[in-house]
Amino acid sequence: MFPLSPKAQDLRIKLEAFMDAHIYPNEKLMAEQHAALGNKWSHPPLLDELKAKARAEGLWNLFLPHADYGAGLSNLDYAQLCEIMGRAPMAPEVFNCSAPDTGNMETLVLYGSDDHKKQWLEPLLEGEIRSCFSMTEPDVASSDATNIETEIKLDGNEYRVHGRKWWSSGAMDERCKIAIVMGRTDADAERYKQQSMILVPLDTEGVTVKRELKVFGYDHAPHGHAEIELDNVRVPASNILLGEGRGFEIAQGRLGPGRIHHCLGQIGVAERALEMMCMRASSRKAFGKQLSDQGGVRQEIARSRCEIEQARLLTMKAAQMMDTVGNKAARQEIAMIKVIAPAMACRVLDRAIQIHGAMGVSQDTFLASAYAHSRSLRLADGPDEVHMNAIARMELKSVAAGRT
Repeated sequence: MFPLSPKAQDLRIKLEAFMDAHIYPNEKLMAEQHAALGNKWSHPPLLDELKAKARAEGLWNLFLPHADYGAGLSNLDYAQLCEIMGRAPMAPEVFNCSAPDTGNMETLVLYGSDDHKKQWLEPLLEGEIRSCFSMTEPDVASSDATNIETEIKLDGNEYRVHGRKWWSSGAMDERCKIAIVMGRTDADAERYKQQSMILVPLDTEGVTVKRELKVFGYDHAPHGHAEIELDNVRVPASNILLGEGRGFEIAQGRLGPGRIHHCLGQIGVAERALEMMCMRASSRKAFGKQLSDQGGVRQEIARSRCEIEQARLLTMKAAQMMDTVGNKAARQEIAMIKVIAPAMACRVLDRAIQIHGAMGVSQDTFLASAYAHSRSLRLADGPDEVHMNAIARMELKSVAAGRT
């Protein structure tokens, strides 16, 4: 139904072999090396070793559809690779395909100047640095981005950036060097022309990473999430992306592919959780009977398979539509998958946790951490309610126009 191109099929075979040989067997060692570091915001040496191996095998920057910069795959082709990488939390960075760098690199490819690409895109493509995206603010409902209050004001040949951001994912990592900041350049402009995006190096005077933010107690080090203060930060006027008032335009170009990546990753997480659920149920006996022989457990396994397949089909449809009719025409499908996939992953993970018993909520499996991350994705890139409202608005408009 959704066939891979020959190039993507070859990459899938290589990717699955790499996951089996280098990712799954090294998850425990990666965690041990990280725990032994003096600075939790640093990264284990094993990560660099695996990145070098992945790059040598051509498994690098697979997410970029632009052949000059990445693998040149369609959304549909990359979707199936993204699902495989989503099965292990450490995997996306090994292949230089982890958020928010993916969205930031795509933004720089589409909207960055030659100087932006030289200074920031190239080291990101090389995996030498990391980046963050700073949109959400603690003092306003940032699900409506027109509320954003951070000021970006032109002052001579510089912009002055002043405000407070939080949930800037990746900013705690010591390799994070650049932030794409969304703020207001003109409060009197048309509602969706008030906002702009600007590049702010994190070592600029006035930038302060105030604190780490945890997700259900997880700090997600060395990546992390940060609250950032921008106190009259001055950057060159040339750091503005695309021009003043283009922030929403950039956001729409950035978020469509990003949501596909998140959702396919969630399907990969759910697939792994289901496998663990089946293995656990087949290896444990309670009250004189294998868990896998008990009707309630079988129903949970079956329900999980049904929900994963439903989510995958809709996500692949969205990816195919993005390739064939464009992101704008696919916006309802993109909104639907963003609601469906993380919620589905939460349900499957919850069932896997239940079948694992006390082990399921411990650090001895990836389930508890994965659940915390999946639950947070029901808020990231817009909460469920925003997407549901958009879906309903498009549906009502379609019916009113006589199309069902």
